[in-house]
Amino acid sequence: MERSEYVDIPRFEAYISYHFQNKHLLLEALSHSSYANEKRKSRKCNERLEFLGDSVLSIVVAEFLFHEYPDMPEGELTKLRSSMVCEKALHVFAQKIHLGEFLLLGKGEEHTGGRERSSILADAFEAVIAAIFLDGGMDAAKRHILRFIPSDPEKQEPLGFTDYKTQLQEVVQKNPEEKVEYVLVGESGPDHDKAFTVEVCLNSNVIGKGVGHSKKDAEQLAAKEALSLMGYGKA
Repeated sequence: MERSEYVDIPRFEAYISYHFQNKHLLLEALSHSSYANEKRKSRKCNERLEFLGDSVLSIVVAEFLFHEYPDMPEGELTKLRSSMVCEKALHVFAQKIHLGEFLLLGKGEEHTGGRERSSILADAFEAVIAAIFLDGGMDAAKRHILRFIPSDPEKQEPLGFTDYKTQLQEVVQKNPEEKVEYVLVGESGPDHDKAFTVEVCLNSNVIGKGVGHSKKDAEQLAAKEALSLMGYGKA
């Protein structure tokens, strides 16, 4: 049996300190699109769970920061939250629970280092959050997430991440009628080496484009290009 076809669920549950009632939710959270594509209709990939987990993570972290820093202005709260939910931070969190060991990957992804790839681990970490949320509710998801949040996140060493999306939002929100939207316009390459193309639009006008190995990376690069074209910083 290939390593990618087996998951030691009890061992993973011990790492995350949560016992699933519905094991299928956990298996879906651990199933990368490359694995699901190989299995065709017999297995769902974790992309929908990732979408939900991203929102659950964001609201839990936002609530934590809101209460932890009652005098911090909105802009600073946004920056601090972004630093805690960015891909690099989630990659670190995923490593703490040995998430890479338990991923279900397609053969191509397995053979090209997918278990250590930052974008895959970050997405799967969010998918696991969603699985816990659906299986045990918000309280269970919150307990899981808060395990990774430092007691004083403002004083933590930065992870070397520049949040161009937040920077762009801060520039745009000076004019309340302006609206920024990120649109996925292209997807290419094999499952183990995907490239996503995202355009960032201001009131339906394209102001930047980015290409990355994850949608989050592509959005950040699109925002970076938009800031450069607007005269804010260097691309």
